Amino acid sequence: MTTWIFLRGLTRESRHWGEFVDIFRAESRGAEVVALDLPGNGSMNQLPSFTRVQDMVAWCRQELSARGMRPPYCLLGMSLGAMVAAKWACAHAEEVRACVLINTSLRPYSPFYQRLRPANYPALLKLALLGGSDVEWETTILRITSRRERDVAGVLASWIAWRRERPVARANALRQLLAAWRYRAPVERPLPPMLVLASAQDPLVNPQCSREIAKCWQAAYAEHPAAGHDLPLDDGAWVAQQVRAWLGSIEA
Repeated sequence: MTTWIFLRGLTRESRHWGEFVDIFRAESRGAEVVALDLPGNGSMNQLPSFTRVQDMVAWCRQELSARGMRPPYCLLGMSLGAMVAAKWACAHAEEVRACVLINTSLRPYSPFYQRLRPANYPALLKLALLGGSDVEWETTILRITSRRERDVAGVLASWIAWRRERPVARANALRQLLAAWRYRAPVERPLPPMLVLASAQDPLVNPQCSREIAKCWQAAYAEHPAAGHDLPLDDGAWVAQQVRAWLGSIEA
């Protein structure tokens, strides 16, 4: 059975995958999915976050080993989680059977104003510097990461509840942001097969970032015409279908 390791983005935890995990399992006909929380987030929110992506990779490998799970793995990461997946595939190619990167950005392929769209600077700086209530934080995050139209109120209520249950310390959020900002990917393409997925309407990260990664690393690429940054939330079925079709093409 194929083991998929799911890795979320900045200050997000495994529960933020929502219904996508079940959708993915159904589409892939029962693949084992392990959604890891990075240190500082979710079930690991009492731990200090790492300030280097390579340390996040080392922690993930150690955590899986402690659980008795052995490679090779298939990796699926979004945003910061995709940076971790990319570093994993570059540094430990023998452990990675396949790798899916969703709405991410990497130095040196994209300038800063594409990696984080300037329109988001005021709202994010206000929260980072002045703080805000749980409702303000999660409302802002949902607004700038999703174009979902159904059950938005339900999603927001869950996110607020999770934040209250397992808060991410502001220091950990800044440490994760530093890790994402300073990580520089190698110019050489990773050896494992790679699929890059992006959203044409991503209001947070310019999809050109994903296009450049796919071009430079000669990776398969697909772009959703309407979803936002949180592509698995906005259209999880599309993501699962893209992954299944791609795997079929590389295994044929």
